[in-house]
Amino acid sequence: MRPVDLRNRVVGAVTSDVREFDGRQVVWVDVDAGSRVGALTSDSSGKIENASCTARAKGFPLIVIMRSSGADIVEGFAALHGWGLAAKALTDCSGVVPIIMVVEGPAVSGPALLLGIADFVVMTVDSYAFVTGPTMVAEFTGVSIDNEELGGAASHARYTGATSLVAADLDAAIEMVGQLLAYLPQHNDEEPRRWPTDDPPDRQTPEAGALLPQTSTGSYDVRDVIRSLCDDGELLELRGRWAPNVVTAFASIGGLPIGIIANQPLALAGTLDIPASQKAARFVAFCDAFNLPILTLVDTPGFYPGKDLEWRGMIRHGAQLVFAYGRATVPRICVILRKSYGGAYIVMDSKTMGNDLCLAWPWAELAVMGAGQAAAILQRRATPEDRAAFEIDYTERLLNPYIAAERGYIDGVIEPAETRQVIAEALMILIDKREALVSRPHDNTPL
Repeated sequence: MRPVDLRNRVVGAVTSDVREFDGRQVVWVDVDAGSRVGALTSDSSGKIENASCTARAKGFPLIVIMRSSGADIVEGFAALHGWGLAAKALTDCSGVVPIIMVVEGPAVSGPALLLGIADFVVMTVDSYAFVTGPTMVAEFTGVSIDNEELGGAASHARYTGATSLVAADLDAAIEMVGQLLAYLPQHNDEEPRRWPTDDPPDRQTPEAGALLPQTSTGSYDVRDVIRSLCDDGELLELRGRWAPNVVTAFASIGGLPIGIIANQPLALAGTLDIPASQKAARFVAFCDAFNLPILTLVDTPGFYPGKDLEWRGMIRHGAQLVFAYGRATVPRICVILRKSYGGAYIVMDSKTMGNDLCLAWPWAELAVMGAGQAAAILQRRATPEDRAAFEIDYTERLLNPYIAAERGYIDGVIEPAETRQVIAEALMILIDKREALVSRPHDNTPL
């Protein structure tokens, strides 16, 4: 299919068309930095608005290659008005069609804010994005900083989470766009396409359990567990450097694309903090919008403690994850690998949050807190010998999955070797899951 140009007679930095990309139709927008550093006139922003409306109306994913210095200062207020129309049209696409942006060059001021609307952002290593540039930063704060440090791809990958993936160049970035789309449907009324695979869904996975250390405080890479469970050991991790204490990734099991959220013991012992809650919540919301089943792998001792986190709004941001899981209607499967303590047990898609299947490995620890923490509170005046005896008794009686299973808080205790098979069978059973949504204009997300 030849590309079909959209508003091709309109002069400016933006070109747009409907084209075939990796075997599917998409709306493609290209902002050319060679035309006045990609300054967006009202006409140029109008082309982004038109492309967004076309993507929404036709149910095509929207791909934007962004290289822009911002709204055109020469044109003045009309350029700002045009940018606002483009932002509104992009917002209307959110949750209807996938929005993927590639930054190759600058994305400054208004265009930088558009990145926050996109579902996924791929930045090339030499690109940069910020709302307020180094000149204004120096003028207002007295701090000298360059483009790369302020808003380079590495900074966003590590500190802000604004970029989902970092690519070496534009060709690599476009290849990553194809990898993302492979897991996604065209629009929110379509199911994701099945992946061809020779990996048997009933393959046994004893290596998954063998990856966990003998001690409950030992570290391991949860991504190795994910690879052992998913088809052909392949996963696409997103925002891997930001909030590394939680892993968000696409994979497939039995050929069905799924989204995976997992605590990562290698970082902060898998505890949940503000960035981790935000990262996981946004990913859960995306999967729910585009009909991707959610697999949650739990190994967390709780929320990360500290005055700084509490003052920065741990309550509000932790509630984002609770809210995202609570309103998700796609198939949801939870597997407790090891620790699941306190409030973190609830927010990591517990049975209470309405998941469809909750499983645990035999050594899983489900409790309000660990034995040491409980002893510090309940036995603070006891002798060291009595505290040690209390911890042993607490561990034997309470730190196991069987009490929770007896009370119906988990659906079953399974061997690690059975995990892939059970998940694959559950996904097939839940493939036709539908839930009636509460009648309301919209909910009130705890932003």
